[in-house]
Amino acid sequence: MNPVIILILTAIGLVCGAIIYLAYVKIPHKVKGIEKIEEISSTLPGINCGACGFAGCFAYAQALSNDTNLITESPCAVTLQNPEAVSNLEKALKIKLDSSAFYKKALIHCGGDSKAIYKYSGVESCKAAAQLSGGYKKCPYACLGFGDCMAVCPYDAISIDKEKGIATVDIDKCTGCGLCVGECPHNLIELVPAGTKVSFRCNYEPLRDIPGREKCQYGCTHCRKCFNACEYDAITWNKEKAIPEFDIEKCTLCGKCIEICPQNTLAYFNKVNAEVKSPSAV
Repeated sequence: MNPVIILILTAIGLVCGAIIYLAYVKIPHKVKGIEKIEEISSTLPGINCGACGFAGCFAYAQALSNDTNLITESPCAVTLQNPEAVSNLEKALKIKLDSSAFYKKALIHCGGDSKAIYKYSGVESCKAAAQLSGGYKKCPYACLGFGDCMAVCPYDAISIDKEKGIATVDIDKCTGCGLCVGECPHNLIELVPAGTKVSFRCNYEPLRDIPGREKCQYGCTHCRKCFNACEYDAITWNKEKAIPEFDIEKCTLCGKCIEICPQNTLAYFNKVNAEVKSPSAV
C-alpha cells in the first residue's frame, strides 16, 4: 500500500481518537440530576408496587426530585414505616417528615353476614360478580369474597374468611400501601390511620333499605346509640351519611359504643385494642 495513504489513514485515526477522548472528558457521563434521583431511589424499597401512583420506585424518585411536596400527596407507605429509611429520605429530600401522619392501615367496611340470593357460577372475581345486580348477596354492598384485593396485596396481609365469606386484613402485616383499595368494586376498603381503635363494619350507602336488598345483621340502622353513649366526644355524627365518625385522639377505648350497638356494627380495630376495655387500662 502506498505509504502516503497509510500516513493519511493513521493521521485520521489519531485525530478521531483525540476527538473521542476530548468528548469523553468534557461531556458529562450522567444525565443532569441523575445523582439526586439515584440518592432518593436508594431510600425507597425497590419493590415497584405502584401504590404511590408511579410506574416504579425510580420513577417515583424522579418525581420527588422535582417536587418534594409529592411525599405528602402520594406517600410511599413502605418507606414511611421504616425509621431508618425515613431518616435517609429526609436527608435526600432535605425536609423533615412526620411519618406517623402517613401511617395507614386497610379497613374493610363489611361484617360478613349477608345471605346469598342466587347461586353465582361465573368468573371467580369480585369485579365480575358485581356486574350482576351488584353481586349475589342480599346486601348489594357486601364483600363478595373472591379475593381481588388479596391477589394484589404484596405483603400477604389479606385473606378470605371462608366461614363469613369476606376478606379480612392482618393489621400487623398491612403496610397501608393502598393497592387493595381500588380493587374492590363495592368500595369497601378504606385506608385509616394506624392508630384507629374502632372499626365501622358497614358500607350500606342508602339511608333506607333497598327492597329485597336489605342490610345484614351488621348493617348500621342509624340509631345514634353509639354517638349518645360516648362520654368523651370521640364520636361525631355525619349527618349527610347518617353514620358515626371517630376521633382516635379522644377515644379512650372504653368500649361503650361497641357494647351498645344493637347490630354489632362496631368492633375493635385489632387484637390489641380488643384487650383494652377501659380508660384505666390505656
